[in-house]
Amino acid sequence: MKKIFILNFLILLISSHMNAQVIKGTLWNAKKVENTYVISINDKASIIDALTDFVKNQNIKSGQITGIGATNNATLRFFDPVTKKYVDKTFKEQMEIANLSGNISENNGSPLLHLHITLGRNDYTALAGHLLDANIRGAGEIYIYPLDSKIIKTKNENIGLNIYDFEK
Repeated sequence: MKKIFILNFLILLISSHMNAQVIKGTLWNAKKVENTYVISINDKASIIDALTDFVKNQNIKSGQITGIGATNNATLRFFDPVTKKYVDKTFKEQMEIANLSGNISENNGSPLLHLHITLGRNDYTALAGHLLDANIRGAGEIYIYPLDSKIIKTKNENIGLNIYDFEK
């Protein structure tokens, strides 16, 4: 009976390690579980730098990103369709990342992260917008769900934005 217990324990231990792979970068640590990546961005690291490095490191061509955490320095963008330009605003205060969501695609052969963020302030009001960048201050907990296909975005000059180009 003792041998069966030990054998079952070893099988469980081996199979759990086979289904999960730990990966380390300079700005992040991650674990791959089945087809999902769970990423912890290092304290004080740039979200954009860390995630761009991660998708390059793992050769992720497209997918979905979601996450939570905290920041003390975030630059948000708002697109003005009349001027076809972004208006940026930086917020330097401790805030909760209540939601980080977006996608991964490719533009001109490089990874393109399109991220939006909702930030909670200490007075319980919220800020939201397109994320230019933010530095983690505390925790940065991200999930990436990669796709097996390459998704391309190209600049649509009429709109002024990079949009999906399913012909490429």
